[in-house]
Amino acid sequence: MFTAYVVVTLLAAAMSGFSAGALLLRAEWVVRALTDYRVPRAWWTRLGAAKAAGAAGLLAGLFVPVLGVLAGVGLVLYFAGAVVFVVRARWYAHVPYPLVYAAPVVGALVLGWVGGVWVG
Repeated sequence: MFTAYVVVTLLAAAMSGFSAGALLLRAEWVVRALTDYRVPRAWWTRLGAAKAAGAAGLLAGLFVPVLGVLAGVGLVLYFAGAVVFVVRARWYAHVPYPLVYAAPVVGALVLGWVGGVWVG
């Protein structure tokens, strides 16, 4: 169970880190989507930094479990907010995109809880 937790956590951190990098570097496909979803441009850097911090927190959580839990919960809330923005913009076909990024984060949280990683 611990190996699965580590693998899924690394996947979640990599995906969140990639997403953060794409946003912070203003990848064309990200900028287009954020514009379509009417996310204020002033938020973009902070949103990218939040995802990057979440990715780093997941990695730190492999050594200090409470950090991983906090980062995981923060990322789940982040991606839930992304779903809200996509739905608000009525781009229903795009709802799966933030869910794909949220799935390994949820998986890491569940595996950490079920596997007893967070119990001292």
